[in-house]
Amino acid sequence: MESSLAMNTLIFLGVAIIMVPLVRKFGLSSVIGYLGGGIIIGPYVLKLTGKDVNDIMHASEFGVIMLLFLVGLELEPRKFWEMRKKIIGLGLTQMLLTTSLLFLVFIWADWKIDKAFAIAMCFALSSTAIVLQTLQEKNNLKTLAGEASFSTLLFQDIAVIPILAILPIIANYKARHNDNEIQVLIQTLPEWMQFATVILGVVILILLGRYVFVPFLRYVSKSGMTELLTASSLFLVIGVSELMVAIGLSPALGAFLAGVMLANSEFRHELEAQIDPFKGLLLAVFFVSVGSTMNFEIIQKDPVFIFSTVFAVLSIKFIVLFSIGKFFKIDNPQSLFYAFALSQVGEFAFVLINYASSLYLISPELNAQMMAVTAITMCITPFLLIINDKIITPKFIKEIPEQDNDFNILDNTVSQKKIIIVGFGHFGSTVGRLLKANKITATVLDRDSDRVKLLRSYGFKVYYGDATRIPILRAAGIEDAEILILCLDDPDDNKFIAELVREHYPNVKIFVRAKNRIDAYSYLNNGIENIYRETLGTAVDMAVDVLHETGMRKYAARRLGQRFMAIDKASVRKLAKIKEEGDDLNLFTTKEILQREEELLAYDNLSFDTLNWEDSSSNEDDED
Repeated sequence: MESSLAMNTLIFLGVAIIMVPLVRKFGLSSVIGYLGGGIIIGPYVLKLTGKDVNDIMHASEFGVIMLLFLVGLELEPRKFWEMRKKIIGLGLTQMLLTTSLLFLVFIWADWKIDKAFAIAMCFALSSTAIVLQTLQEKNNLKTLAGEASFSTLLFQDIAVIPILAILPIIANYKARHNDNEIQVLIQTLPEWMQFATVILGVVILILLGRYVFVPFLRYVSKSGMTELLTASSLFLVIGVSELMVAIGLSPALGAFLAGVMLANSEFRHELEAQIDPFKGLLLAVFFVSVGSTMNFEIIQKDPVFIFSTVFAVLSIKFIVLFSIGKFFKIDNPQSLFYAFALSQVGEFAFVLINYASSLYLISPELNAQMMAVTAITMCITPFLLIINDKIITPKFIKEIPEQDNDFNILDNTVSQKKIIIVGFGHFGSTVGRLLKANKITATVLDRDSDRVKLLRSYGFKVYYGDATRIPILRAAGIEDAEILILCLDDPDDNKFIAELVREHYPNVKIFVRAKNRIDAYSYLNNGIENIYRETLGTAVDMAVDVLHETGMRKYAARRLGQRFMAIDKASVRKLAKIKEEGDDLNLFTTKEILQREEELLAYDNLSFDTLNWEDSSSNEDDED
């Protein structure tokens, strides 16, 4: 069994490697390549997958869990709370309308009431894996359609819990008397206690995120071993998923909430970089396994019934979703994308339909047919999106969207250029403090977990991570960044990162700290012009030039730099402590150095605000 499973996995990965580059050459979604490859190697075409397809699908469903964990990392708790009305409004409306209309259609087709209601609830769900993968590929997560899709999918993941509780009631059959693998703790409780269990699970996750996860990652990060952080990342995701399964919650929902709890932590980018390769790999295997489960023998027996059901499901879900989009004042192109993207049946239907079959709500034959319907709708969705992008949407777009058009990114509260600072020691902190004092935000990467913790307490957007690795830079947003500031103590690391970024992201403007003239020669020969040899003056000069690059007038930026140097000198005199002769600064402990940094940051907050208030009346006169 083990060797067969390993061979199947090898075949799945091989067909993905071949098919995805092929379909991408034609401008198609990678999902089409995965699904098509699965059909080709499946038991009904080339028969290369043996009998363990379902085992591989169950294992690869973990890719969906990792995907939701990463999505949670991108969504801070504050934003999650702000979205609650959209999650409930969009999600609840979609579930109720879709279930009701599908139920009426199935009743009209002369199905029994319990069977019709069970299948309608299962088919109301959409595929989190396909939709989020498509949104990421098209960079649509922050559009109105992307946000609506995400809100709806999140509600659907939550809805899996009551559906699991409702199915036994419909069947008049207690789940605790059934020995199938879906039996969980929540189903053994009275109905009135099940909702309390859901709340309890969420509270447990919040407490774990705040008091266990972050301290645990800080402890591991001090070892300085990347592989331990990788192991810790997987440990957290797997552990949270198993905890959710044990108490009866959706593992995907649990992983998402865990990601939200860690979204404000300094390890956000590090976790993204560590988990992303595993997520992509398992999602690829999952899509291939979906294609390989396409049962052509069942389809051949009654193709009219299968494809009429597929048409009914896709049509009803499309109409419901498009209507919801229009009701919530989303424009036509965005509503169309929202409707086409979520019109398929989701991966949770595989689990729920099998569960309904084990409760004798549906027959084994109907079970196989509904599985085929689910797989077909998932395979059709990428093609529907292509038709929408190439044919339908262009008819609605008569001109280039304006700045306030719905197609623009929603998160446009910050109009400044995207800035990343690597290293926040003595040199980097001077640059970062001056930028922060002038309301210029920047993403900071640093490898000292103690310093990261301190800076976050002072409002800096700082994360723990090794910037010499492309995945960390990518997670920090290097693809969208316009300015990269390199301030590491190690000149070799600065050179390595500069060469790496120039090779992969040539449009990013680099500002780099140089140790000496030899370093400066090297940077100049490599085409980097913004070089700053390390003194207080050059650090301030660097920050002034960055301020000018963001749009501030040069004279105003220089004046602010001079003001900052005056504050810095005053703060050093004010905060300096009398040391006995013979004391060596190199003997300061890390704790003492951090303490002095904390005192400087506190003094900045007081002094700069005071000076800004005192000089505000003369700012206009001083600008040229």
